[in-house]
Amino acid sequence: MNKPKDQSFFDKVYAVVKQIPRGRVTSYGAIAACLGSKGSSRMVGWAMNHSHRADPGIPAHRVVNRNGVLTGKHHFGGPAMMQQLLENEGIRVTDDRVANFEEVFWDPATHISIR
Repeated sequence: MNKPKDQSFFDKVYAVVKQIPRGRVTSYGAIAACLGSKGSSRMVGWAMNHSHRADPGIPAHRVVNRNGVLTGKHHFGGPAMMQQLLENEGIRVTDDRVANFEEVFWDPATHISIR
C-alpha cells in the first residue's frame, strides 16, 4: 500500500480500516502499531471518532479496544448501532464486548504492508 508522504495520520488510519474484512475486528493499538506509531492508539480513536464525517465508507464499527470492548459505540448515532452493525456481520457481542474477540481479531500488521 503506497502512500504519499504528506498524507495525514487520519487518512492512513482510514486506509487500514477500509481493509478490515467483513466479520472481523481489530483494535486501535493494532492499527497504530501497523502504522509504526505503537503509542498512538488514542490518536487512532480520534480518527475513528471523526471517520463518520470524513467518509461514510469507513467501517469504523470494526475497530474496538484491546479487550474487544465497543468503546466507540457513542459515535454511531445510538448506543446500540455499533453492536447491531457487528452482529449483522456475524460477530457476537455480549455486554458491549466482542464475545469471540480472539477468533475474529484481524491484525493489520500481518495482512497489509504500510510504506
